[in-house]
Amino acid sequence: MRTRYIMSKQTSRPLVAIVGRPNVGKSTLFNKLAGENISIVEDRPGVTRDRIYADCTWLNYTFTLIDTGGIEPDSRDVILSQMREQAQIAIDMADVILFMTDVKQGLVDADGKVADMLRRAGKPVILVVNKVDQYSDLAMAEVYEFYSLGLGDPFPVSAANKTGFGDLLDEVVKHFPDSQDDEEEDDRVRVAIVGKPNVGKSSIINRLIGENRVIVSDVAGTTRDAVDTLVAHNGKEYIFIDTAGLRRKNKIHEELERYMIIRTVAAVERADITVVVIDAKEGVSEQDAKIAGIAHDRGKAVIIAVNKWDLIEKDNDTVKEFTRKIRQTLSFLPYAEILFISARTGQRLERLYDLIDMVSANQNMRIQTGVLNEIIAEAVMMQQPPTDKGKMLKIYYATQTGVKPPTFVLFVNSRELFHFSYQRYMENQLRETFGFRGTPIKLIIRERRGEDATV
Repeated sequence: MRTRYIMSKQTSRPLVAIVGRPNVGKSTLFNKLAGENISIVEDRPGVTRDRIYADCTWLNYTFTLIDTGGIEPDSRDVILSQMREQAQIAIDMADVILFMTDVKQGLVDADGKVADMLRRAGKPVILVVNKVDQYSDLAMAEVYEFYSLGLGDPFPVSAANKTGFGDLLDEVVKHFPDSQDDEEEDDRVRVAIVGKPNVGKSSIINRLIGENRVIVSDVAGTTRDAVDTLVAHNGKEYIFIDTAGLRRKNKIHEELERYMIIRTVAAVERADITVVVIDAKEGVSEQDAKIAGIAHDRGKAVIIAVNKWDLIEKDNDTVKEFTRKIRQTLSFLPYAEILFISARTGQRLERLYDLIDMVSANQNMRIQTGVLNEIIAEAVMMQQPPTDKGKMLKIYYATQTGVKPPTFVLFVNSRELFHFSYQRYMENQLRETFGFRGTPIKLIIRERRGEDATV
C-alpha cells in the first residue's frame, strides 16, 4: 500500500467567520444575513455558546457563514477563554474574516488586541463597525476612528436595521476564489471521517494507511488540525479528511460541541462521502445525530462506522438490535450504509474501501431520461397521486440534472399537490429500482401549467 500526505485544493463553499468582542452584535448580524433567528441574542457578554453556521447567498456566490463566541483577549474566565480559543479555530479555517466592532462603545483596547490576532492570521479581514443607525457627519466621524486599527476601510452597518449589508457583502465576495481559475477537476474520492471525540477517527485512518502518521491518544481530541491523507489502495487513490481536532481543557459540554460543529462542517463540505464514526461502547447518541445531520443537510453520502465492535459482548441479536437503534436515532438517514468495525484489530476495515467504492458509484449514477420516466409512470400507476377539490397531481416529465447527490427535476401541474409523503414514495421507488445505497436523493419540483393542468 502506498501512502502520502497532500494539501488538498479547497473546492467547497468559502467560509466566512464573524469575530469580535462580546456584545458587539455578531449574532444579530449572523441572524439577519442567514435570514432567520439561529443564534441566541441577548444583551450580555458570552451568550453565544454554540458556534452556529448557515449557508448564505449573495449575487452568484454561496458561502458558509460562521457565528462565534466573543473574544476577550485578557480574560481568565473559563468560558470566555474557551470562546477565545474557539474563535481562533474559526479564524484559522475561514477564507474571509468579518471583524465586528461597536460604534456606540467606541474603540477600546480589546479591539486593538483582537486586530493584532487577526493580522497574524494572514487572512482577508473586513472591518465592520456595527450600530451605525444613521449616516450623519457625526456618526461617520465616530466610524473613522476605527481606521487606527490598521485594517483598512471600516464598513458601517446596522445589523438590527439591516443597513449597509450590500456594500459589506460586495466586499466579502471580492475575496472568494474565481471559479474560472480552478484547476481541472480532481476525480479522487474525498472521504471525511467525523464523529465525537475519542471514538477512534485517527485510529481508523492509521489502520487504513498502515502507519501511524496521525497522532493517536486516549485523550479526547489530540489532533489539533484536520489533515488530508492520500491513500492508494488496490491501484485507486482516496483522500481521507481527518476531523479529530477536538481539543479540550475541561469538560464543558457546550464548548466541545462548538469545536465539533465547525470542524465537521468544514470537513464535510470538502468531502464526497462522510464516514460517521460511532463508539460501540457508548451507543448511538443525539450528538451523533447532530454530526450526521450536517452531512445529510449538505447532500453528502453517508457510511456509519460502528467502531470498537471487538469490545462488545455479542449474541445472535446484537447486530440487529444495534442497527435498529441506529435507524431509530438517525431516522433521517435511511439510505446510510452501516459497518461494524474495530480500528484496534482491523476487523472489517478492508470492507470500508468496498463500501466507499459502492457509495461513490451510487452518488455519481446517471439515469437515462427515458428509463427514468418509465419508472415514474409505473410508480404513478401503482399509487394514485394526491388530489384536492377534484384536482389531481400530474407529473408531466422528469429528468436528472446532477450527481453528488443524484438530483432529479420533476415537472408537475401543481407543487402544492406534490405532498411530502408522495415525494418520499417517489424517492423509495427510485431506490428500489436503481439502488442509490449510501447517498441521498434530491427531488426538485417545478410547476408547469398547461392544457392538462387540471385532471
